[in-house]
Amino acid sequence: MATKVKSKLDRRGVIKTLLAPRGDALLVTGLGSSSYDAGTVDHPNTYYMWGGMGGAAMIGLGLALAQPKRRVLVITGDGEMLMGLGSLATIGAEKIRNLAIVVIDNELYSETGMQPTHTARGVDLAGVAKATGFAASGTVSTEQGLKSWIPKLYKSPGPVFLDIKVNANRYPLSIRLRDGTHIKNRFREALLGTKAFD
Repeated sequence: MATKVKSKLDRRGVIKTLLAPRGDALLVTGLGSSSYDAGTVDHPNTYYMWGGMGGAAMIGLGLALAQPKRRVLVITGDGEMLMGLGSLATIGAEKIRNLAIVVIDNELYSETGMQPTHTARGVDLAGVAKATGFAASGTVSTEQGLKSWIPKLYKSPGPVFLDIKVNANRYPLSIRLRDGTHIKNRFREALLGTKAFD
């Protein structure tokens, strides 16, 4: 069990910092806050998940396997990652080199009433990722720590795992895209071109 880390990192600021150097990287977001936050820097190479709690990491794995020449980044929350812990074992065993998982960890279930998650009680997600065979894993709670990890997320052989401790600030739930069919089609066209629909 890890020691609880206090942080003043702002989650929307973290998302902007994370995605600034993304280039053509593919992004899968977990449900809720992760999708809302990524939506503030919308991109056609982003696949927003609005349901399927616990599934973002496995969707990222499937995408990374299907697109081995592209970097795939998954951004999700601590609540969803705790629900999908088994996915870390599968990803670690697969030793997928082009996948990075980022957890935006406010130690709360933000979507259901701000109840504490197990990370608030010492569960170490980066430790779990390390134990399952991730090539690199860590936890950050400062701007300097975050910036030092960004090159690893995009360039280091994976799988890579980063747990980012953020504050519990709430934001308006603003996003332009909520239609699942449109999100899928836009992402598919950005990835495969218009011939994907022929």
